[in-house]
Amino acid sequence: MDINEISRMEPDVCELSSGETVFVHLFRPQDAPGIGQLFHSVYGDKYPVKHFYEPQGLVRVLESGDNYSIVARKENGEIIGHMGLFRSAPFPGLYEAGAGLVLSEFRKEGLNQALLRYTYDTLSPALGIDEAWGEAVCNHIYMQKVTERFKFIETGLEIDLMPQEAFHREKSSAGRVSSLAAFRCYIPKPHAVYLPAVYEKVLRTIYSRLDDTRTLGASEVQPPPGSTSDVSFQIFEFAQVVRVRVMTIGEDFEACFKKLETKLLEGNIKVLQVWVNLGCPWVGRAVEILRRKGYFFGALLPRWFGEDGLLMQKLIDPPGWENITLFSDRALELLEIIRNDREDVLSLQARP
Repeated sequence: MDINEISRMEPDVCELSSGETVFVHLFRPQDAPGIGQLFHSVYGDKYPVKHFYEPQGLVRVLESGDNYSIVARKENGEIIGHMGLFRSAPFPGLYEAGAGLVLSEFRKEGLNQALLRYTYDTLSPALGIDEAWGEAVCNHIYMQKVTERFKFIETGLEIDLMPQEAFHREKSSAGRVSSLAAFRCYIPKPHAVYLPAVYEKVLRTIYSRLDDTRTLGASEVQPPPGSTSDVSFQIFEFAQVVRVRVMTIGEDFEACFKKLETKLLEGNIKVLQVWVNLGCPWVGRAVEILRRKGYFFGALLPRWFGEDGLLMQKLIDPPGWENITLFSDRALELLEIIRNDREDVLSLQARP
C-alpha cells in the first residue's frame, strides 16, 4: 500500500471523558503547526529532533519515507498526542517507534494506547515494514508495560542514554535516563548469525524468545589478512551520545577504532555506543577488542544491518543504576547481565 492510500485510510476514533471525539491517523500537512505546538508544550524548545517544530520539515520527512508522524487530533483540529515511526538503523526495513507524547491534561484518557495501536497494528503492516523497535524509558514503567501487549520482545538496555535535562519540565528523573530496547517482527527473515563466545549464553537466551528464527553459530575465525574496516559515526550533541556503526570488520579494526575513539573523546561525550554485525563470522574479534577498551554488553539488535546487530556501550561517568526502574522479570534479568558484564570489563582493564 502506498502513502497516498494510507493517507486515505479511515482514522481510529476514541472518545474523551468529556465526550469529545479524538481521531488517530497519519499526519496531514495541516497538522504540522499543531505538532510543533505540542512539542513546545511538553519539551519547550529542547527536543533534540528539530523537524517536529518546523511544518515544512515534517512534510519533507514524510515524503521521503524516512519518518511517519501519527497524531491524536480533536475535532477542532488541536493536536493533543503524537507518535513517530522512523528509520534509525542501517537497514531501511527496520523502523523505530518513538517521539511519543500526549498533553498532560489528557494522559489518563488512553490516548497513548490508541497511538501505539494505530502505529503497530495498522500503519506498520500497511507500510510493509520488516521489523519495528522502540526504546522505553526507564525512569518510569508506563511505556514498558505495553511492550508485551503489542508483541514486542525485550533484547537489552541502553544505559544512561538520555540526559536529565530532557525531562526537566516533567521533573521525572534524578539523573540520566536509560532505555529498554524491544523489537517486533512483521516479515520473518531466517538467517545465520555468529555468537561471540563471551556472550553466547545471553544471546541464545534472547534468541529463544524471538518470534523469528536464526541459525546460531560460533564466531571463531579471524578477519581475512589485509581486510579493512568500514566504520562511521553520528554524534547527538544535546544527549552527549555518539553512535558508531561498524559496517565491515577488517584486520585493521583495532587500530581503526582506536584512532576514531581518540577523536570522539575530545568532545563532550558521556555515552559511546557501537553497533557490530552478528552476520560477520569474525565479529567475536571485534567484541574482544571493544571489551578490552571498556565496552560492555548492551542489546541484541534484530535486523539492524538486515542481519542482526550487537550493541556494545561505554560510559564516561559511573552508571546511574539506582535511576533504572524496570517492569518485567526479563528486563530485570537483562539488567543483571549487563551490570555483571560491566564489572567483568572493568576487571579486564585493571589487569597489567
